[in-house]
Amino acid sequence: MGMDRVQSAYEPLDEAFEIGKESYRGQQYSQIYFARLHLMRTLLYSLVPHWKPNFPVCTVLGLEEGKECIIVGTLYKHMKLKPCILDEYSKQKTVVPLVRPHNFVHEDDYLVLEDESGRVKLCGSDISPSVYVTGIVVALHGKETGAGEFLVHNVLEAGLPPQIEFPLKSREDKYVVLVSGLSVGSSNSNPLQFQLLIDHITGHLGDEKEQSIASQIVHVVIAGNSVEIPRGLVNGQNLASKDLSRISEPIKELDILLNQITAGLPLDIMPGPNDPSNYSLPQQPLHRCLFPGSSAYNTFRSCSNPHSFELDNIRFLGTSGQNIDDLDKYSEAKDKLDFVERTLRWRHLAPTAPNTLGCYPFTDRDPFFIESCPHVYFVGNQDKYDTRVIKGSDGQLVRLISVPKFSETGVAVMVTVTASAE
Repeated sequence: MGMDRVQSAYEPLDEAFEIGKESYRGQQYSQIYFARLHLMRTLLYSLVPHWKPNFPVCTVLGLEEGKECIIVGTLYKHMKLKPCILDEYSKQKTVVPLVRPHNFVHEDDYLVLEDESGRVKLCGSDISPSVYVTGIVVALHGKETGAGEFLVHNVLEAGLPPQIEFPLKSREDKYVVLVSGLSVGSSNSNPLQFQLLIDHITGHLGDEKEQSIASQIVHVVIAGNSVEIPRGLVNGQNLASKDLSRISEPIKELDILLNQITAGLPLDIMPGPNDPSNYSLPQQPLHRCLFPGSSAYNTFRSCSNPHSFELDNIRFLGTSGQNIDDLDKYSEAKDKLDFVERTLRWRHLAPTAPNTLGCYPFTDRDPFFIESCPHVYFVGNQDKYDTRVIKGSDGQLVRLISVPKFSETGVAVMVTVTASAE
């Protein structure tokens, strides 16, 4: 018996992540930091009267010893273990072994707050250097000490942005499939496993009940690292014809597999760190010519990373994982979802860009500022599946999802669109 696939209304929201007509004219990264500070400071100034109405707002240069006040600026984290590119070119021999730790946090790290007027070192137990990273804009309540440091009493973060209302619950269930880390072409990749997933999505697997669930899948999102090209081949040298085919083989194989999905339902593919796209964020969509079979269907969409869209007025926001993996190197948390939650509460997708995470040197805007709160926020290429719902001060509900690497776990995530944050 044939079943009709459920339909849904889709709206892409990636304009902010398009580099478009921007051109590199030797501009420095100070401009993106200035744009971020200006944007976030205006927002924090509007929150301060409700937070600490009885204290004046000062600049760093205007601090007076012992006088309690509010200062707003960008955090800089001084890190003892942070790698320095100059060390690689140093002629002096070092006795310290060049071991690359997974995490660069050290107990001697400290924070500095900076605005246009100056910078001041922060102290006190109410702000923990292990939680924060360079690039976050915050408001601090405290006072200057005799040592010229700022003793922090309270921290005000931007908090969750405003959220569009949840649409009324529809009578039929609808699902979105999130998958990442397919790594087609790698030794970990299992073609049979991915083929089984495709057969499940397209309704070619299981009994009538399984097929009924498959017919309710309205969208598939692939969150980065779809292929793995042998690293030894991509070294800037001219390649022999047999090596050229080894580079293109994983992409051809991926196109054949995606072709089966796009023939039946809409698919978004995002680039990841291992994919043939630009390195720095925001990564631009993979070129359609890489997918001659899949791109022939109007259901195929090559998207940016980060990627934002609405499905039946449920707003999704996601990345391929670089922003969270970088936070994991330069700060500490109980689990990866804590980092994901922090980016929302800081109202910034990639606070460590451009300090330790590559990003395009925008001059008049910061595309990673989160203006509208998503209902679903997903991060790809993580070690394991995890999820939680967080609630904002104005009743915002957000479903956070850690999407595991499919090539290592064989796990894809199905999200119920009709009740995404329940």
